[in-house]
Amino acid sequence: MSTHFKKKSKPKQDIPTASLPDIIFMLLIFFMVTTVLRENEVRVRTQLPAAEALTKIDQKRLVSYVWIGPEKLPGLQLGNTRVQIDDALIEDLSGVRSIMYRKLTEQPKLIVSLKVDETSEMGIVQEVEQELRQAGTLRINYSTTRLVQ
Repeated sequence: MSTHFKKKSKPKQDIPTASLPDIIFMLLIFFMVTTVLRENEVRVRTQLPAAEALTKIDQKRLVSYVWIGPEKLPGLQLGNTRVQIDDALIEDLSGVRSIMYRKLTEQPKLIVSLKVDETSEMGIVQEVEQELRQAGTLRINYSTTRLVQ
């Protein structure tokens, strides 16, 4: 009698992939919710002055930025000092008041962060501050860089 022995084949153990689409979808949603896209193209130069004591604002959604500095021109040239809010260069400084008043009505806890080029004249900064006061936006922050010692 001949006996034939069959080798037992090992069963294949595949990695279960049934939940893989769910995991990928959750990761995609997580990154979409937590990512903040840059909304503005800065069209003025802002080389911020340095300071020793800085306070970081935690809630970035409450902040509206106002850039003050020389306008960037083609060919790496600089123009006159200009004021920019969002993507718009402000022609008349009274426009600062209307724009910031509208933003303040939309967000009552609005913080205005002034990013002023270190070579800008204080006269235009004071005019912008007066327009902000008249708009009722009294929470003002001056952006700086950390002083390296």
